[in-house]
Parts: sequence; structure tokens; C-alpha cells
Amino acid sequence: MRAARERDRHLAQIRAYGFFAGRGPKSRATSVPEPLRYWQYDLPRPVPLLFTIAVVAVWLAVFAWGGGQDALLDEAPLALGLGLLVLLCNVGRFTVSSHGMSLDVGATRTPPSGVIPLVLVGEVRLGHPPEGWPSAARRGGWLPGRTRVSVRHGTVDGATEGALTRWVRDPEAFAAALGRRL
Repeated sequence: MRAARERDRHLAQIRAYGFFAGRGPKSRATSVPEPLRYWQYDLPRPVPLLFTIAVVAVWLAVFAWGGGQDALLDEAPLALGLGLLVLLCNVGRFTVSSHGMSLDVGATRTPPSGVIPLVLVGEVRLGHPPEGWPSAARRGGWLPGRTRVSVRHGTVDGATEGALTRWVRDPEAFAAALGRRL
């Protein structure tokens, strides 16, 4: 029951902030929320990236086939610009609030199932999960300057445990945001 309350509090807190968390709470927030403990932005996942590249390539190929090089050059700025816009809309924000952690994508609502309440977080370690941990879900991708961190957590049903690995820019700050030590 406590985990469900914490999940709802997390959702309320992150919805009071815009996608660009560093700008502070939204001006239309009815009450001033607690500051977010940790956030970082992630590049689009491989599926949207590959799909966007494929659609832009087919789009340009159709224009090149039907109208030659002139049609291709005329259509390229629009196709590449819209492809870039689609990729920018797929940038994610990994957020740790005072009550939970989740991955948010701009212009979408975070599903309650995607939130891990902080009361369920058990342990945080650098690197891959150690032996004896459940198999870890991989979240986020490697970027320069990021370090892999493993998090062991309980599930909402209370009967099982889960784990996830995450590439974070500041492991100490991430662990502190979760209320755990590395």
C-alpha cells in the first residue's frame, strides 16, 4: 500500500515540472513541489532511431526515383528536419524524485507501472549486478562520461525482487538521490 502511495506522489511531483527539469516547476503548478533529486537526459532508444532512419531513407529514395537528383535535393531538408524532430521528441528523462524513479518521455504521461518507488529500492552498486541478484533490466545506453550502476529493488507484489542497470552521469549523486550508499 505504501508503494502505491509513493508511486502516486512521484507522479504528482514530476508532473509539476516541465520536461526541462532545470528550469524549475511549471508556472501553473498549484503548489510548489519539492525539487527533483536527480535527472538526466537519454538519447532515443534504438527502435525509434532505426525506424526514423528507415522512413527518411525511403522518403528520399522515392523522391530520387521519381524526380531525380533535383527532387532529392529539394526534399532532403524537409525529410531530414522532420526526422530530427521525431528523434528530439524521443529523448527521455530519467528522474529521481523524493518518492520514486522513472523514465519520462516528453509529451507523454509516465505510466504508473514505469515507476519504482524509493521504499522498494534495496541496494545500489557500481557495475554489473553481482551473483545472486535477479536478472537485471537494462535501461538507458552508454554515453561518454557515464558509469553503469545496478539497482536492486522489490516489486509491488512484495513477493519477488527485481534489478535494473542504468548508465548515470554521477553515480554518487544518483545513489544519494535514492537514499542509498554505493
